[in-house]
Amino acid sequence: MLGVGAPTAKIAKGAGVAEGTLFVYFANKDELLNRLYLELKTDLRRAMMTGYPANKGLVDRMRHVWERLIGWGSAHPLKRRAMRQLAVSERITEQSKKLVGDAFGEIDDLMRECAAGGAMRRQPPSFVSAIMSAIADTTMEFIAREPEQAKRYTKAGFDAFWNGVAG
Repeated sequence: MLGVGAPTAKIAKGAGVAEGTLFVYFANKDELLNRLYLELKTDLRRAMMTGYPANKGLVDRMRHVWERLIGWGSAHPLKRRAMRQLAVSERITEQSKKLVGDAFGEIDDLMRECAAGGAMRRQPPSFVSAIMSAIADTTMEFIAREPEQAKRYTKAGFDAFWNGVAG
C-alpha cells in the first residue's frame, strides 16, 4: 500500500476507472483524499451510533459505542488503515477535520461523561478518545490474529478502557 502518496493513476486503476475520470468528480488529489477521509469517518460514526441506547446508563452507552467501533474496524481493516493514514496526513484540511469533529460531537460528549468521575476527568475528550483508539487498535489486532476470540478481546478491551478512564 502506498498510502496518501499513491499516484492518481494507481488510485484510478484500483477503482477500476480511467485516471481522467477521477478529475471529473474531484478537482485534485487533495480533494479526493479529503472526501475519502470524510466518507470513512461518516461510515464509522454511523456504525457507532446506529441503535445507540440514548436512554440507558453510561456504561451501556459506552459499551455500545465500543462494540460498534470494534465491529466496524474488524469488519473493515482496509478502511480502518486508510482512515488512520489520512488522519495523520498533512493533506487533510482543517475544514475536513472540523467537519469530523462536529460530526463526532456526541461521542466527545460521551467521552467527557465517561471521564468525569475517573482518572481522566481533567483531560480533554480528544485525549480520552485517543486512549480509546489505542486500546481499540490493540483489540482489533488481536481479533484479526484470533477471530475465534473476538468476544473475549472485545470485552477485555472495553474493560481496560472503562477501568482506565471511568474507573
